[in-house]
Amino acid sequence: MNRLAGKVALVTGGASGLGRQSAIRMAEEGAKVAVADLNHAGAEIVAREIGASAIALALDVTSESQWQAAIGATLAAFGKLNVLLNSAGVGVNKDIENTTMEEWRFVNGVNLDGTFLGCKHGVIAMKAHPPGSIINISSVSGLVGGHNLAAYNASKGGVRLLSKSVALHCARKGYSIRCNSLHPTFIDTPMVRAMFTGRPDAERVRQKLEAQVPLGHIGEPDDIAWAVVYLASDESKFVTGAEFVVDGGITAM
Repeated sequence: MNRLAGKVALVTGGASGLGRQSAIRMAEEGAKVAVADLNHAGAEIVAREIGASAIALALDVTSESQWQAAIGATLAAFGKLNVLLNSAGVGVNKDIENTTMEEWRFVNGVNLDGTFLGCKHGVIAMKAHPPGSIINISSVSGLVGGHNLAAYNASKGGVRLLSKSVALHCARKGYSIRCNSLHPTFIDTPMVRAMFTGRPDAERVRQKLEAQVPLGHIGEPDDIAWAVVYLASDESKFVTGAEFVVDGGITAM
């Protein structure tokens, strides 16, 4: 407890999945948390679950004006911003021949443009109250390719290198802001469950996913949330521009 005492965090995609669990764990460790999501009602549920140390914000991560408003609301409520978790993300399982331009723009708009806007305006806010930590959720798909993940691979690979650029910029400027990318594999979240829920062969599909993981099972949201707590805390004060892989051994093969 209290690993994040005195810190203020803004979490995108905070209504569900990795964002929700990370917001809860950071609050338990002493942080004040702004839970942001396009699904404002869902963000409000998470904020109420956390309690008085949290607020809920409506945020379309592809909108620069909404980013500015969300960070402004966080500063108005808590006085500063120390931690930004860019967790909002979407996926389309299609190969290069079958991905439409609309799907390409949608996936890259949320995953990459949204992370760019968060980093840009997060740095501007954080440098006034250092130290700061930006944590960008990429994926193992930002490290290795998949035949049916053209847009998703591109977006998550972009997040990986954007994180390094931000880290080096902040280091060169002396801002005391770190930036790292986090690379999960299949985690038991609504996005992953949507891959097999409702299908007649749902159990077979789940087992196929699990068989790809050397540890033999898909991950739990807490597996990522605790990594977020570490990267958000001063325990990781010498970690920047790094790729934090939490994948059950997939990329070791």
